[in-house]
Amino acid sequence: MKIQTERILEIEGLKKVYDGKPVLNGVDLTIHRGEVAVVIGPSGCGKTTLLKCINGLETHQEGVVRFGGKILGDGGLKWTLARQKIGMVFQSYDLFPHMTVMDNVMLGPVQVQKRPAAEVREQALELLERVGLSDRQKDFPRQLSGGQKQRIAIVRALCMNPELMLFDEVTASLDPEMVREVLDVMLGLARQGMTMLIVTHEMEFAKAAADRVIFMDEGVITEESEAREFFKSPRTERAKRFLNTFYFD
Repeated sequence: MKIQTERILEIEGLKKVYDGKPVLNGVDLTIHRGEVAVVIGPSGCGKTTLLKCINGLETHQEGVVRFGGKILGDGGLKWTLARQKIGMVFQSYDLFPHMTVMDNVMLGPVQVQKRPAAEVREQALELLERVGLSDRQKDFPRQLSGGQKQRIAIVRALCMNPELMLFDEVTASLDPEMVREVLDVMLGLARQGMTMLIVTHEMEFAKAAADRVIFMDEGVITEESEAREFFKSPRTERAKRFLNTFYFD
């Protein structure tokens, strides 16, 4: 595991209720700068809701979320500013269909961050080159495969220069042959030191990329440990049963 010092994200006592049913029931979590943390667990355990609460896409009833030591929302760091520092990539690509790849990537940095278009274009070209899509900058989303669209969505988020990246099951809607190309991009980001919080069901990827694994069940974190230790010897019976549903080489 990497040496961890600065706390970039701190969550204390987070609770989220839907229609009287707790989806997050007192979540405590700390993410350090440069760390890659993977959140796993059964469907419906609160993983996606956790990410959405971190990025202000869902409101929580109790608890505190701090980013860089500042409370998010409610008189603290405004969400418009926080979302420039916390990038998020979803299952769906959410690319604007009437805009080219380059226009999709440049929109946020130019319109929201007010950065010079020439500067943003140069960065966008570098990122597109990194993910192997520099030749598709003039294409429209309809001309791309699912894996290519997801890589463009990642580039779009990275072009905002975030300090933390959130990934929510980004390969879930992809055909199996397209999953590898997206995971390779994310693995490259991990190796370059990007701070990431990743929700995934790709266990082999989690083993390769994660510093720490966070296992959730029924709205709470029931186990967390260094990735190697978690996959070798999970401490809870619930985590053992979950892992037994996957085949590992």
